[in-house]
Amino acid sequence: MQRDNDTRPTRSRAHALSIEDRSRILITDVEDVESFNETEVLLMTGVGGLSITGEGLHISRLNLDEGQLVVEGLISGVEYEQNRETAEGGFFSRIFR
Repeated sequence: MQRDNDTRPTRSRAHALSIEDRSRILITDVEDVESFNETEVLLMTGVGGLSITGEGLHISRLNLDEGQLVVEGLISGVEYEQNRETAEGGFFSRIFR
């Protein structure tokens, strides 16, 4: 991210999420993958935390330079992190169980 003169962050990539047949999800503007296993993938995007849940999940492509992530498996849910100031037991509490 770059900052302009008034110190507000400006994003260099657009965030997008595309799900194909509940078996493949493509996400752009990915900054980091916090954790993953066969039932949950936790990641950070330019718009905040994101949780993908399902069965048999695996990362088939990860390119942080381009900000792209592809996850395959049976996708049952996608949830964005709530505002960090108001979230109780949100995204990061699940990472640090």
